[in-house]
Amino acid sequence: MQMGLEAMKKVITYGSFDLFHEGHYNILKRAKALGDYLIVGVTTEQYDESRGKLNIVDSLDRRIEHVRETGFADEIIVEDHPGQKVEDVQKYRIDIFAIGSDWAGAFDHLQQFCEVVYLERTKNVSSTLLRSRQYPIIRIGIIGTGRIAVRFVPEAKYVSGVIVNSVYNPCCSSAEQFGETYELDLATDDFERFLEAVDAVYIASPHQTHYGYAKAALEHGKHVLCEKPLAFKKSEAEELFALAYRKDLVLLEAIKTAYCPGFVQLVGIAKSGAIGQICDVEACFTRLTDKSLRERTDRKYGGGFTEFGSHTLLPIMKLMGTDYKSVRFDSILDENGIDLYTKASFVYEYGMALSKSGVGVKSEGQLLVSGTKGYILAESPWWLTQYFEVRYEDSMKKQRYFSNFLGHGLRYEISDFAYMIQGHQGRGFKFTAEESVAIAGVMERFMTKRISREVHKQ
Repeated sequence: MQMGLEAMKKVITYGSFDLFHEGHYNILKRAKALGDYLIVGVTTEQYDESRGKLNIVDSLDRRIEHVRETGFADEIIVEDHPGQKVEDVQKYRIDIFAIGSDWAGAFDHLQQFCEVVYLERTKNVSSTLLRSRQYPIIRIGIIGTGRIAVRFVPEAKYVSGVIVNSVYNPCCSSAEQFGETYELDLATDDFERFLEAVDAVYIASPHQTHYGYAKAALEHGKHVLCEKPLAFKKSEAEELFALAYRKDLVLLEAIKTAYCPGFVQLVGIAKSGAIGQICDVEACFTRLTDKSLRERTDRKYGGGFTEFGSHTLLPIMKLMGTDYKSVRFDSILDENGIDLYTKASFVYEYGMALSKSGVGVKSEGQLLVSGTKGYILAESPWWLTQYFEVRYEDSMKKQRYFSNFLGHGLRYEISDFAYMIQGHQGRGFKFTAEESVAIAGVMERFMTKRISREVHKQ
């Protein structure tokens, strides 16, 4: 019996196999067809989380059972640590390592041990096998094809229970190119057709279009994850959240920092009283941006504050609150009138705050939270919160905190978005509607000042 097994061509594949669907079934079927004996590695929840796979719904036992029910697996093993694939390929004397084509190139290092085959994925998984009735797969469509959109699709594959299947752009050629690159089912300039194909949308279009697209998507019964800023008017943000509430839909503003584990921990520690009463928050985000890019050329919607102000306002609103007494803007302007650098100074009843943002002036990008007992310092880039310190008068009491920030960080907001769609509204504390509305209100004040400045120049 053992000799027979040794003579077989052995294939191995791995996956989470969460919310088991037709795509998983087809991968296993194709892997089995490559040889005589198929070993399937099913990852544990802990290992999935450590490598950035979020939002796992089904238990390990259930996921194993789903694989077993297909009849393709001759042997099922559990993957629970980094480097195990290299170990398993050698241990089981594997001839072929097979994995979905969305991982193309990621496992080329295994070629020194066996043949590596990247299997074409099933593009449309709307018709599922053994699919969870309680948590159906969420079909997400992307509005826009710019810099942030290209990061979204790779990040989404780390979130269980979601699939990016469509893209919309009023420029059809841009949509088609994006769709071809990421192998999406639909790439179109027909907005109605786009909305019919999805359950939720991710808005990654130019700033000034966010409100319009968000409103249209909500009116069509679609959940919305919208890039910052959500709106340039407080009334518009209020309108969008009221509409989402009436239709029982999820609306989230996609300031990724808000959903990252390290930042959530930082906010929790600050609010716990560890540094006493919070008296001051200073947040800075600057980048020297190429003069040809939108944020340096768009006189109406470009500039440092509209580009990065949402990031710096986030910790201010979360830690100092939304009820500020006054805000003042001071800017350094480019020749075309856009702000190269802006300070927004807030006064609260029991404290103050400072937001610094820029696209043409470079400063130390740190987050400093000052309290009556100590302070919290997150050094640049604090918006990718991986490390921060809690410091006291007695330097021996300094505490250090480390946390994961995987990939571009978009997977964390996608995960919370999916959880909330599935009914887990408790995730909403990370970035509330009240905070989004308050940030829109600050944006409105800034834009009003910008318009006033332009009128005065004329």
